[in-house]
Amino acid sequence: MTGQPDTAVPEPAIPDHFKAPHPATGTTHVLPGFKVTLGITIFFLSVIVIIPLAALIARPWEHGLSGFLFVLTDERVLHALALSFLTALAAAVVNVVAGLAVAWALTRYSFPGRKLLDALIDLPFALPTAVAGIALSSLYAANGWVGSLIEPLGFKIAYTPIGIFLALTFIGLPFVVRSVQPVLAEFEAEIEEAAETLGATALQTTLRVILPALMPALVTGFSLALARGVGEYGSVIFIAGNMPYISEIAPLLIVIKLQEYDYAGAAAVGVIMLAMSLVILLFLNVAQRFFANVGSAK
Repeated sequence: MTGQPDTAVPEPAIPDHFKAPHPATGTTHVLPGFKVTLGITIFFLSVIVIIPLAALIARPWEHGLSGFLFVLTDERVLHALALSFLTALAAAVVNVVAGLAVAWALTRYSFPGRKLLDALIDLPFALPTAVAGIALSSLYAANGWVGSLIEPLGFKIAYTPIGIFLALTFIGLPFVVRSVQPVLAEFEAEIEEAAETLGATALQTTLRVILPALMPALVTGFSLALARGVGEYGSVIFIAGNMPYISEIAPLLIVIKLQEYDYAGAAAVGVIMLAMSLVILLFLNVAQRFFANVGSAK
């Protein structure tokens, strides 16, 4: 007995009908309930994604399995697919390196014209792809500003796979920059300073501190640039030359088959591209999760 009044606060009574929220759903319900939002999600995914893809997959079988295999084994189709995926892959790899450098310069340094350069990064997003293709072809053609200087040396860019690579690099760079830039902006410089204080070299700091934190964003930008490059049409056809077995891309081959009223053949090429893209994106998704787990573990 202390002689002081009891000031203990009684615990609030919990109503019998109270049910704790699930951790995954949160505690607030700004949008409608689960059933409504799930219904809207399924409806839009079905109308925009699932039903069109199902129609695409069903169309090539009009001529049976033999017709599909004929398109699959056609040398012209295989060359166009290889050209589209390999040039898109090469452009995406270059964009990862260049995009990281551009994002680093825009985030970590202050220099005259930085805001203007930051705005110009989004130009390939706003610029119509046909306009980009015309600009690149007029620049790198034999009578263009760059082409007139390079072609006399025996190096041709326009109307070759190199021109396709340049076009895909042009339209894919913003994806990497915009994926990495927010992560770099939130990355604390004190972590780099701590690594240097502990005796780490610049290379060790880059490989063991910076890159692990940036890898998920880099994989995201790489996958976006690759996906855009595989399906790119407008900016490529003007600089590619569109010569079969040399510079003919798969999207152009689909358009050619449609113009020839070979709808089943065009759909077959589309199904092949869809299957290859799904495999690549699945692999990139697994890689992104892996690097995210490695980064969080560190």
